[in-house]
Amino acid sequence: MGRIKTTFIKRKTKELLNLHGSKFTTEFEQNKKITGEYTKGGSKKLRNVIAGYLTRLKKQEV
Repeated sequence: MGRIKTTFIKRKTKELLNLHGSKFTTEFEQNKKITGEYTKGGSKKLRNVIAGYLTRLKKQEV
């Protein structure tokens, strides 16, 4: 069993996918950099959680 993602994380991730979905890949490190560009403020941990969830969703698409 994995960690449960909060509604905030899921909502922000889906917003980023809708706006900039083609720029994200299945690589966590690249997604982390791109997430940092498109999110305002926030902590390093928040950015990493969003990037990790984005990576997981992109891998499920393939």
